[in-house]
Amino acid sequence: MQYDFIKTEHRLRKELDEDRYQHTLGVMFTASALAMCHGADIQKAECAGLLHDCAKCIPNDRKLKLCQEYGIEVSKTEMKAQYLLHSKLGAYLAKEQYGVTDEDVLNAIRWHTTGRPNMSVLEKIIFIADYIEPARCKAANLPAIRALAFRDLNQTVLRILEDTLHYLDKGHGEIDEMSRSAFRYYYNLFNEPDDKGDSLTV
Repeated sequence: MQYDFIKTEHRLRKELDEDRYQHTLGVMFTASALAMCHGADIQKAECAGLLHDCAKCIPNDRKLKLCQEYGIEVSKTEMKAQYLLHSKLGAYLAKEQYGVTDEDVLNAIRWHTTGRPNMSVLEKIIFIADYIEPARCKAANLPAIRALAFRDLNQTVLRILEDTLHYLDKGHGEIDEMSRSAFRYYYNLFNEPDDKGDSLTV
């Protein structure tokens, strides 16, 4: 794929505050490293990492208005936690304002916060890179997760979802149902259903 990295980076520097801009660079570099490790397209990983938070610094009420204006569906959870809208709004802006046409890149931006079942390799890379980039320091188990990320993407996604749901279940934020669905999917990749044939319920 072709995209103007310099032009995109220059625009993002104006759109994002300094902390978010530095985080964005961290995600881009981490995604590139993961792509090299796991045989994914490095340029796509770089592009998705660079644009994953392009809508993050838009005020939450403005995010909601833009989603309504652009016909982007807003769930009940997103109405209560409008910060979650930056992912799907970011995918829209990446296409309409930054000229990204690759669907895998757009999906990686769209699902980088909640995850989803059966993500593509690139989607998993951006989901993971957002969690482990070098400036991140508050999440539990980061050293182990960072090491795992360069060995097994599926296990890393599962570990991140497990820790994230555990944190949110303590009342630290709203849980998007897609995150629960993603956790069940990746949990069942590594665990047999119970004796009744049922998969994990979260």
